[in-house]
Amino acid sequence: MDNDSIESCISISDELNEEEIPRQNSYQNSSSKIHNVNVVPSTIHPTATSVYELLECPVCTNSMHPPIHQCHNGHTLCSTCKTRVHNRCPTCRQELGDIRCLALEKVAESLELPCKYCSLGCPGIFPYYSKLKHETICNFRPYSCPYAGSECSVVGDITCLVGHLRDHHKVDMHSGSTFNHRYVKSNPREVENATWMLTVFNCFGQYFCLHFEAFQLHMAPVYMAFLRFMGDENDARNYSYSLEVGGNGRKLVWEGTPRSIRECHRKVRDSHDGLIIQRNMALFFSGGDWKELKLRVTGRIWKEPPNPDAAKCIPNPNLSA
Repeated sequence: MDNDSIESCISISDELNEEEIPRQNSYQNSSSKIHNVNVVPSTIHPTATSVYELLECPVCTNSMHPPIHQCHNGHTLCSTCKTRVHNRCPTCRQELGDIRCLALEKVAESLELPCKYCSLGCPGIFPYYSKLKHETICNFRPYSCPYAGSECSVVGDITCLVGHLRDHHKVDMHSGSTFNHRYVKSNPREVENATWMLTVFNCFGQYFCLHFEAFQLHMAPVYMAFLRFMGDENDARNYSYSLEVGGNGRKLVWEGTPRSIRECHRKVRDSHDGLIIQRNMALFFSGGDWKELKLRVTGRIWKEPPNPDAAKCIPNPNLSA
């Protein structure tokens, strides 16, 4: 991937050389680590900043949470990295015991810190031990690349990911709320866990991803088409979509709500939340000769009207009790 063309994207890399555990503070200027989002904001008081630095694991550079371990010389590290350094302190190389740094754990309880995604717009301030839980569900956290054809570690905002999908994965980009796609595959009996090229649609000022895959469902080969929304779950509920496939006078129709790309495509697929076509039926739609899969999937996306009942539930402050 060309980093110059996708400056706002971040690539995750959690590999660690176990023979020589590095002090990763040297990576402060690297744009390829998602961990660099977890920086100490300049709005924190200098004293809190120094304490926060003490709570940074020297191996993974993430914030440490109980149990916080220390060696006999007082060097600390998180419980996750303790198992990765083969019981040797990464700072002084002394053997690690089972010593807890209770004082540092207690100090952490008194801290309140901004979300690590504050630079992306999150305004929240959280107690130290609540901050990590919030960050796993923060609406301002970056999105993962929705491409299903390979394990892609790029994350970023929606604009970044659209450019990444277009330039790096070469996906089909379409404008409009209706579509008509044709899927072809020779030797369909041999298709196992096949994934067709992702298609991205731009409509209603939003982006949607159309997936089409082959996999085993209860030992039976099936094809499945489904749509994902490039945004958060709450916004995805504002839209609906339909899919239709048929042939030889038969037709299958699916209507549903697109799932957010916060959920990986495999999770959506395994929940069977989409148009599922048995292979025998798919080949029947294709002409019934079992030599080639030729499916035409049509569909549309629409925006749901506002729920009037929800407005009725909002109290009027001008009315007296």
